[in-house]
Amino acid sequence: MRQPLRDTLLSLRELLVSAGPLLALAAGLLLLAYVWLDPTPPKQVTLATGPAQSAYDEFGKRYTTALKAFGIEVKLLPSEGAAQNLQWLTEGKVDLGFVQGGNAQATTQTTTQNSPELMSLGSLFVEPLWLFYRSDKPLKALTDVRHLRVNVGTTGSGVPRLMDHLFELNRMEPASLHLAHLSQTPATVAFLDGELDALLFASAPESPMVQMLLQTPGVRLMNFSQSEAYSRRFSYLTSVTLPRGVVDLASDIPAQDIKLVATTTTLLARPGVHPALLQLFSQAALTLHGQAGWFSRTREFPNASHTEFKVSDEAQRVISNGIPLLQRYLPFAYANLIERMWLAFGVILAVLLPLSRIVPPLYQFRIRSRVFRWYGQLRDIEARASQSTEPIESLLNELARLETRVQKITVPLSYADELYALRNHIHLAQQRLKQP
Repeated sequence: MRQPLRDTLLSLRELLVSAGPLLALAAGLLLLAYVWLDPTPPKQVTLATGPAQSAYDEFGKRYTTALKAFGIEVKLLPSEGAAQNLQWLTEGKVDLGFVQGGNAQATTQTTTQNSPELMSLGSLFVEPLWLFYRSDKPLKALTDVRHLRVNVGTTGSGVPRLMDHLFELNRMEPASLHLAHLSQTPATVAFLDGELDALLFASAPESPMVQMLLQTPGVRLMNFSQSEAYSRRFSYLTSVTLPRGVVDLASDIPAQDIKLVATTTTLLARPGVHPALLQLFSQAALTLHGQAGWFSRTREFPNASHTEFKVSDEAQRVISNGIPLLQRYLPFAYANLIERMWLAFGVILAVLLPLSRIVPPLYQFRIRSRVFRWYGQLRDIEARASQSTEPIESLLNELARLETRVQKITVPLSYADELYALRNHIHLAQQRLKQP
């Protein structure tokens, strides 16, 4: 190895050794920050959806596909609907779940006390209340179903509770009505077989069941002409319009604008769900719910409005700013690590900068000590020579051994003058001893 390269490597080695304590401290602080911040999300998350062929079930599958691209497995847990999802969330049985607006007010006192801990990822889409029926005579108001066999869904779907409020507003006693509580698929089969006169359920238009019923001959959709009045009575309800021809323009389905009353669905997360997972779900929501639909315009959803729960900070940032800047250029794993750790990096840097001032003096001390430690032995030999207590020949042999050791010392070029000064001092001591 050439001497210049050897000198360079020597300088680097000594510098690294001198900075070793500082580097060890930095590594320890980084490790503590990593353990404390826990920037790496778990690889599996549980999402409560809804009945088969419902909008919740369909969106759950889409979220599964979206997060699979980031190495996250979304385990879908079918449920009866929003009410059961909320119950599972408060009990900690699932990580996330779809919940309709109004369910927080309709839950039991125990659930209401626990629910403020849940975090919302924003309002995702509206769920109109669909009332499909078979009758030659159009239904003009909810009171017209008084003598019909109507399915209002299972208690876990949340629709029965909503309908209790609407029936009460219309002075209709549920006990006097012909109500069934079948789940969505069996109820639809019974409806098409003539065993039921009407179906009531809340769902997004993406539901395959809604799409099918809207295009089934002989099945009609009730026009909630009083939808605006319902929305004024309940803050979690809103009036929406199903535009003429939006289902099938060629067949002109529906043949006229239809007023509907709708709730807003949010995606809730239980306490303790990793922030990175909330961010990924919020980013997926931009793509899945941000397009124009039957009841919304482009980028109208997701939003932070019409939710009864506090919107998480991660979701609020995504809704306001879109995909974070780093994730546009880096893989999610690296971008997420930097985003979660940047504050720790700043704190560690602020701590280490003042301490870094000790590295140059320590480096200088280490290099110079390799030379100066031999001055002690040289001084001892000169002191014994001045006392004339030992033979000159013995002292000269000791100086020769000292010179041999010193010749093996290697120091960076910037400190070579001190090494040569030591060797000159040894030669001077030898010359003085040889003088008669």
